[in-house]
Amino acid sequence: MRVWRLTNVLSMEDLLMHRISWRIVLIPLLLLMVHLQSTAQSGQCGFIKDPNLQAQCRATSGGGSGQCGFIRDGDMQAYCRAMTGQGSGQCGFIRDNDLQSMCRANTGGGSGQCGFIRDNDMQAYCRANNGGGSGQCGFIRNNDLQALCRATTGSGSGQCGFIRDGDMQAACRAQFN
Repeated sequence: MRVWRLTNVLSMEDLLMHRISWRIVLIPLLLLMVHLQSTAQSGQCGFIKDPNLQAQCRATSGGGSGQCGFIRDGDMQAYCRAMTGQGSGQCGFIRDNDLQSMCRANTGGGSGQCGFIRDNDMQAYCRANNGGGSGQCGFIRNNDLQALCRATTGSGSGQCGFIRDGDMQAACRAQFN
């Protein structure tokens, strides 16, 4: 599984060495992919270097749930399937509790499910994207995640330019193509 850092992608071993929380960026990117529902795949998905996230982007931007099969991580694959029409039942296959709660919130459970997310930034992001609006984005400390939140809750693609992480920025821009 690959994880995020502001300047590049790290392996799980690097994550443990640098004590970087992979959920800070992975979960909002998965949530962003939910908003990519459109009729044609976005060309921006090709700019995402992480193969799992690229497949997720393609699946949610018109490629359908068949693209989810290219995702190696089990949690991400179940999340992808839930977001591309197979419903909230797929959320039960997700082992990470925060991601599972995010999945349930995005598949009809509403913002009440966001309360089960332990990470404060992720919880604010979840609430903002499930009815709380852009005011919730102000509670997010991570600058990239805050810009992503503002972009997805109404400020538009102009906020994507404030994201420093390349994959996150490409996923953000894919939403608006």
